[in-house]
Amino acid sequence: MSVEFITITLVIITFAIYTGIGWWSRVRDTSNFYVAGQNVPTVANGAAIAADWMSAASFISMAGLVAFLGFDGTIYLMGWTGGYVLLALLLAPYLRKFGKFTVPDFIGDRFYSSNARAVAAIATIFISLTYISGQMRGVGIVFSRYLQVDIIVGVLIGMAIVGFFALLGGMKGVTWTQAIQYFVIIIAFIIPAAAISFQLTGNPIPQLALTGSDIVDRLGQIQVDLGMTEYMSPFTDLSLLNVFMITLALMAGTAGLPHVIVRFYTVKSVRSARWSAVWAIIFIALLYLTAPAVGAFAKYNLIDTIAGEPLEDIQNIEWVEKWETTGLLQFNDLNGDGIVDFTGGDDNEVVIDGDIIVLSTPEVANLAPFIIALVAAGGLAAALSTASGLLITMTSAVSHDIYYRIFNKQASEKQRLRVGRLTLLVALLIAAYVGINPPGFAGEVVALAFGLGAASLFPVILLGIFDKQMNKEGAVAGILTGLIFTLAMIGMILSQSIFGTDQPILESFFGINAQGVGVIGMVLNFIVSFIVSRNTAAPPLEIQQLIENVRAPEVDEDSEIAAGKEE
Repeated sequence: MSVEFITITLVIITFAIYTGIGWWSRVRDTSNFYVAGQNVPTVANGAAIAADWMSAASFISMAGLVAFLGFDGTIYLMGWTGGYVLLALLLAPYLRKFGKFTVPDFIGDRFYSSNARAVAAIATIFISLTYISGQMRGVGIVFSRYLQVDIIVGVLIGMAIVGFFALLGGMKGVTWTQAIQYFVIIIAFIIPAAAISFQLTGNPIPQLALTGSDIVDRLGQIQVDLGMTEYMSPFTDLSLLNVFMITLALMAGTAGLPHVIVRFYTVKSVRSARWSAVWAIIFIALLYLTAPAVGAFAKYNLIDTIAGEPLEDIQNIEWVEKWETTGLLQFNDLNGDGIVDFTGGDDNEVVIDGDIIVLSTPEVANLAPFIIALVAAGGLAAALSTASGLLITMTSAVSHDIYYRIFNKQASEKQRLRVGRLTLLVALLIAAYVGINPPGFAGEVVALAFGLGAASLFPVILLGIFDKQMNKEGAVAGILTGLIFTLAMIGMILSQSIFGTDQPILESFFGINAQGVGVIGMVLNFIVSFIVSRNTAAPPLEIQQLIENVRAPEVDEDSEIAAGKEE
């Protein structure tokens, strides 16, 4: 049987399971649609958080970024893992204790302002749209390869599937589907990693093979021989400044991502929120500790297979033919000698989209067809799980935080669900467009969302919990300052890929690239929030007391702050 047949069969089986779960958990009320009724078991919620977290950026793109960036690629590992620990320890328990549906809900009630709620909802929409665009690209790549269709068609197929799951079950269906998808993701990542590790080093444990064998030294020497920089040479693709700024943006952005934060509202108590975080960290670590090894193995196999070989022979290899069909792998014989020059410089004759590294590695290594199919199913599970959660987050921002809480407080359950589902469809169309016309690799696009989260929501959430004097004027001014500045900088720095300009409007912001500029927006947010809040009226005493109660140690772990809590 062909790889494609096995892949489609495995995808159909897993999708049938997801659909069954979605139908079983279909919802008819807003509590289940937005926060799964707040009764998800702790371990299941930890797995769902991990699946939501390990998006196409983690599964498909992160190892590719590590493969191409080498030492500099570790920023994604440090930023994303450090950021999750920051979120789990510093913010999540307090937000869950506050007892609201969404991040804009928290900001609206904490800052006693519809304006604060509205700008938080707008920030949520921008963050989520940017994030989901990377997921749609990941889905499109998988479908384009294994259905042998153009990536545009692949993205459109993915759009239809993501919309179906999110529309059917809301957050309840998405949560239980993600809990299952986590195990598909982790199995699909670790099994090929172990097989390739054993093939290259004789050690089936990727982490030990990476650190205990000479594979990195061999890869580094091959790259030097081909005219590239040494694999572990630091600050070759990114400056020291950008390594620091991107890592910080990813960390702070993690703590400001609304679709991750809302996960801690789906459990029944503060104690459950804490343990959900612990389980999620354990689940996430399994993939993140494996990704560096996959990146190094993939780069070694790819160079060893392609570099210096006759172009005609390479193009006759089955996996090369099929990836060339997608347009994500290209060969240009610039000097006409018929030999593939893989150098990474101006004379490089191989164009490889970094997002295909993980998906193509099992084929390059000539692993069993079932393992190749398993990786495809895992990539789809990673992208679909995160995309579904993001769609629910966006719809809640519009239908719950803007439509219901601001414009129509008498809206019925049916009206709110209708607005939410219409919003979901519009968001899908926008995400599909950006997925077809991305400003970078899936991981790079997702990093932009983290920058927006760091610049807009993180400072206000942090100050909202730990600064009693932070008021509504400071919150609104801070969010708008951070969001507008970061959006403007990203637009100008990436204007060539986003808007099709001949040259970027701005090369960088004083040496800081688009992925790291959110840190400047975050700093501006903190400064503006602090200054404005200290020069305007202090929050009402009941709000200050509410914050004291939120920060106080729990006496009854299952209790919640009642003030402002919805029926």
